[in-house]
Amino acid sequence: MDTNHNKGDKSFKIPGDWIEQSKQLKEKFSTLTDHDLKFEEGKEKEMLERIGNRLRKNREEVLNIIKEINLS
Repeated sequence: MDTNHNKGDKSFKIPGDWIEQSKQLKEKFSTLTDHDLKFEEGKEKEMLERIGNRLRKNREEVLNIIKEINLS
C-alpha cells in the first residue's frame, strides 16, 4: 500500500530563468530582498518560506505568484 505522507511537502523546481523572475518579483513586491530570493539548489523549500514570511503569504500563494510571473 502506497500512501504518500509527503503530499504537502512537494518539491518545487524553479521554472525558467530565476534571475529574471526574481527581478520581476522585486519590482512587484518592494519588500523582498536579495536574501529572500536567493536560490540554492536543494533549498527551494527554504526560499519559498522566506518569500512567504516576507509577503505574509502561505506556500500555495507564493507558488501562484511565481506562476503568474512566469506567464507574464
